[in-house]
Amino acid sequence: MTSLVLRRIAYTVFFAVVLAFFAIPMLWLASAPFDSRPGLGLRWPDWTFGNVSATFDHPYALTSLVNSLVLCGLAMVVTTALAACAAYALSRVRIPGRDVLLYMLLLLSSVVTGTAAMVPIFVMMFQLGLINSQYGTALVIAGGMLPAAIFILKDFVDAVPRSYEESARVFGASPRQILMHVVLPIARPGIATIVVWSFVQAWGNFLLPFLLLRDIGSQPAAVLMRTLYDEGGSANLTVIPVFSLLYSIPVVVLYLFVSKRYGFRFHGGIKS
Repeated sequence: MTSLVLRRIAYTVFFAVVLAFFAIPMLWLASAPFDSRPGLGLRWPDWTFGNVSATFDHPYALTSLVNSLVLCGLAMVVTTALAACAAYALSRVRIPGRDVLLYMLLLLSSVVTGTAAMVPIFVMMFQLGLINSQYGTALVIAGGMLPAAIFILKDFVDAVPRSYEESARVFGASPRQILMHVVLPIARPGIATIVVWSFVQAWGNFLLPFLLLRDIGSQPAAVLMRTLYDEGGSANLTVIPVFSLLYSIPVVVLYLFVSKRYGFRFHGGIKS
């Protein structure tokens, strides 16, 4: 009996420590933006809205958030659209070596945006005249995410019964209509998964925008965050907490909206 009580106490302490490990940064993020003397520790704040005003007065803070929304929105749309078409083609067309191709795509996704590929990507973008182009940077980011997105989405497309497509084809539906009105609505949880996943991946991407967007006025929030220092070279804790809070809002809002409206998961759910 004593060992059972000790075991439960140990489990409770363990989970309390794990919960505190994740909760303390969230509590700091919620309280530090409104503290007149923000620090790296967690304490009851001395409430003020001066930090919010200082952040809004920063010449590039809000602009960088808008840049992030544009950059990530473009990368998300391109990744989702191309992944849906490619996943449908790979699922329905018998291609020799298809499984090997899929695994090669997944392997490629971990290499294209890696550090080893930065020099050729930069040279290629320079030769194309796409340095400081948000559209070009979004395409590069989407290209790096596309193989993994295809790999994830194909499982959802595989779960769509072929009998649904055959029925639509009997009634005269074109391949485009079958994809848009039969396959994708059934694979909607997979589409929602790719939307959230691709947006989050692009939102937190630092290296590619840092290399390809040299103008500070066009850089996203992930890159601008590294410049938030005061005159002494220390982290500007007046601006960083508010900026971090604003930076986290779009991802949370997108997750809640997609989860409530569509729902998403990492495997298909309909079988023939």
